Amino acid sequence: MLVPLDYYRILGLPIQVPGVETPGYAEQLKQAHRDRKEQLPRREYSEVATSARRQLIDEAYTVLSDPEERQKYDASFLAKAYELESAPGDSSKGRGGLESTDSYLDPNTPNIDIPSEGFIGSLLILQELGEYELVLKLGLPILSGSNISLKNGRFGDPKLVEADIILTLALACLELGREQWQGGKYENAAISLENGQEMLLREGLFPAVRGEMQADLYKLRPYRILELLALPETRGKERQRGLQLLQDMLQERGGIDGTGDDRSGLSVDDFLRFIQQLRSHLTAAEQQELFEAEARRPSAVATYLAVYALVARGFAARQPALIRRGQMLLTHLGRRQDVHLEQSVCSLLLGQTEDAAQSLELTQEQETLTFIRENSRNSPDLLPGLCLYAERWLQSEVFPHFRDLASAQASLKDYFADEQVQAYLEALPETTADEVNEWMVVPPPPNPVTIGLPQPSPTRESAFTTLRLESNGATNGTPGKNPSLSSSAVSLATLPTAIRTSSSPDTAGSGRIRDRARPSEDRSASGNGKRDDRSKLPVAARVRGLEPIETPPSRRSGVGRTGAKGKNPKLERWILLGVGGLLGLLLLWLLINSLRWMAGLFQGGPSLRGEQLSIQLDQTVIPIATQPTPEELGATGPINEAIAQGILQKWFTIKSAALGSTHQVEQLPEILMDPALSLWQRRAEAARQENWYWEYDHNIQETGVEMSPTDPNRATVEAQVSETARLFENGQLSNTRDDNLRVQYQLVREGGQWRIRDWVILP
Repeated sequence: MLVPLDYYRILGLPIQVPGVETPGYAEQLKQAHRDRKEQLPRREYSEVATSARRQLIDEAYTVLSDPEERQKYDASFLAKAYELESAPGDSSKGRGGLESTDSYLDPNTPNIDIPSEGFIGSLLILQELGEYELVLKLGLPILSGSNISLKNGRFGDPKLVEADIILTLALACLELGREQWQGGKYENAAISLENGQEMLLREGLFPAVRGEMQADLYKLRPYRILELLALPETRGKERQRGLQLLQDMLQERGGIDGTGDDRSGLSVDDFLRFIQQLRSHLTAAEQQELFEAEARRPSAVATYLAVYALVARGFAARQPALIRRGQMLLTHLGRRQDVHLEQSVCSLLLGQTEDAAQSLELTQEQETLTFIRENSRNSPDLLPGLCLYAERWLQSEVFPHFRDLASAQASLKDYFADEQVQAYLEALPETTADEVNEWMVVPPPPNPVTIGLPQPSPTRESAFTTLRLESNGATNGTPGKNPSLSSSAVSLATLPTAIRTSSSPDTAGSGRIRDRARPSEDRSASGNGKRDDRSKLPVAARVRGLEPIETPPSRRSGVGRTGAKGKNPKLERWILLGVGGLLGLLLLWLLINSLRWMAGLFQGGPSLRGEQLSIQLDQTVIPIATQPTPEELGATGPINEAIAQGILQKWFTIKSAALGSTHQVEQLPEILMDPALSLWQRRAEAARQENWYWEYDHNIQETGVEMSPTDPNRATVEAQVSETARLFENGQLSNTRDDNLRVQYQLVREGGQWRIRDWVILP
């Protein structure tokens, strides 16, 4: 049979010019022969394979060391090359009946005729020469079920030769994968490695080689993730595979700043740099979902990155509710880290100018403070400088890290001019502890007191300090470009921005307490310590540089607005509840007395005469039509309040089961859909693994329903919901909550069933 080899390549020698004897050629030939025989194949090969390889090496040496034999071989070699060049179609099959590959059709590729028993030896030599794809083309047809040549012993002992061929093909996959890895084709490399691994797993052979492949797949995983996530968004399936690989790594490491072993070889700092690199390939929505989920481990780094995503999306999409969620996460993070600058920007974007000034007074970022003060010289406060800083920070430090916002423009003037933003800011109430709990799309970890914060650990603390972006870069330039991964999985590229060291949390915390103990009018946001009436204007008007025709009553940022006559809506609600309760008690008293009076009428009264009707308590005299359930009514028609309450009650029941002591997570898809479904599935799974659960009591006080004007399968439901919750950790009660919130749910109908897609806390 013909194989695409020649004697010169077998020995690793250059082809000599026919008839010309190179000085020292004989000694060079001996050395090459000796070296090739000493380079033994892997120990997993059988003696049949090593013997076939050795015979080919000896045959090549015998022919090339004899001048006459060598002259004949060279002449035959040139003749074959001429024949291939003149009629390549005539060489489609070798004499052994083995289908030729494309390499046979190449006139520059020589071949030799060997016995069939030497086929495995030729595969070994081709493998050693780096002809991995050719090895696969030659070897795979031999292993196919339709080829009986292997089973009938044509290539030698079938049991031994088959194992040798499988090993050679697997090693070709291994080396081909490594070659593609070095060439930057990471997904192709993974496919080659997985093919080789699958081949060995199917036959149950050579576990050591399978281990090498798996080790390479683990090290290759970060590169695959970057390559897949960098694909266009139209390649959704491939990008989703990249996100799943990332989730697997995070799970194995125990989070972004975790110390678990994902076998990639990346240290905590290396992995943080890797996270920084992949951020520019993710959209703001993808980052929000990813980092909000990771923040619940808890993780300070993930919490900080979730804030970036929320602020970016909230500003770009004119959804200040997202910025408010980011502000709440910063509240948790601020207990142990200096994030006062970020808090100040969030307060500014929410129109909370006094809170923004307070946060600025607490920050330790002196260089940034200097920039803000210099740009607020002619103002009674620091608002002009803060606005300029916030705009530059968004443009140069936030937007570049999101693939869908990299070219977006950050304009505070346009943001505050948006009617939707203005309406939200005018209705923004005081932020309460109720809103920093599991009612947010980011529910709390087992201990609500430490949401989003890592357990005390020097490694995790330094991880946050390493990853936190330097806001000072916003004042003097744009962030650097994200470098790509180097060829080594351990030596990743550096962060695109400089590292900022946060201040001592104890110092920042104590300063904050002291500052808030002082009256607001005594605080000075600028050098002169004075404020004029302009500081009381709405932030939207001040940013646009416009004075309103009628200045609305000033209110301290974060305090709920009252009605037109100064009434407090919360107080009114409590009064109404009290009056309703008294009326209910009065009606109950009247009902009880009426029943007693009626019972007295029938005691000792006259008995009925004549033939009586045969009536049984367990049977109805007149058939009663069965009423459809609210869920059945909502299967096709419009949704109403009864259906909405049924949907919410179903959600609360399933939620109690999923996060309860039995952890029944399988029912979540019956009431939730993504993005809420994925988040709550991960949270329920975390509860199971970390041995904590909640016990809930829910009450729906009122609901309001609004169908989508364009889609009959979408609706919005607003509900006043009260929830009492008790947290158990390791079987012991550790915390209780009592919430009364107004929640807006987004519902979608699929297959005749309404499901909850998302929800948000209303002011």
